[in-house]
Amino acid sequence: MIETNFAVKGMTCASCAQTVEKTTAKLTGVETANVNLATEKLHIRYDEQQVDEAQLAKAVADAGYELIGSQQETVFAIKGMTCASCVQTVENAVKQ
Repeated sequence: MIETNFAVKGMTCASCAQTVEKTTAKLTGVETANVNLATEKLHIRYDEQQVDEAQLAKAVADAGYELIGSQQETVFAIKGMTCASCVQTVENAVKQ
């Protein structure tokens, strides 16, 4: 199973978000599909043996929207930060 986020272009209202959500949720191999209109993101969990990114993109395109590449997020726990300066130091190091 893959769990990832995709940006979705072309959504303008809650109905658009619902259309993308329902369209992707119907595909074989999709376990969950949730759209956040405010961030224009599709959060989806799917079986890569049954459906791939190209099929997801085609289904979304057929519904009238554009699926933009996966945007996997990784969360790291960072120990030892005690102040805003520590946060800034870590952010600057990661940006480099």
